[in-house]
Amino acid sequence: HAHTHAHTHMHTHAHIRMHTHTHAHIHIHTHTHICTHMHTHIHTHAHTHAHTHMHTHAHIRMHTHTHAHIHIHTHTHICTHMHTHIHTHAHTHAHTHMHTHAHIRMHTHTHAHIHIHTHTHICTHMHTHIHTHAHTHAHTHMHTHAH
Repeated sequence: HAHTHAHTHMHTHAHIRMHTHTHAHIHIHTHTHICTHMHTHIHTHAHTHAHTHMHTHAHIRMHTHTHAHIHIHTHTHICTHMHTHIHTHAHTHAHTHMHTHAHIRMHTHTHAHIHIHTHTHICTHMHTHIHTHAHTHAHTHMHTHAH
């Protein structure tokens, strides 16, 4: 399960103070572009271990005087245990680009005092939680009896 949360907060404050005695034409154009690129790389490694155990027991009993009695008991046990371990590595890259363009045009005939304060705060919080659980168990039992 992969959960990716990206929170981007941008605060832009522009304070303009102008003192003039005659005519003043002020044109202010502000363009703010915020580009956030997120890349998540998940590498999954799976390891499978198979253990096979085979046990064969043969018991032979023979009794003879004139008659022959042969008893053969064969037991074969095959046990196969498989364990699968998956390791997941997640890499998250966040690239945030902010472009702010301010164009100021002013036409006046006398004195003009212009104070422009621009504050831009960009906060990007990214949380990526990946939980991967894989359990594979295979048990194989074989019993062979031969009489």
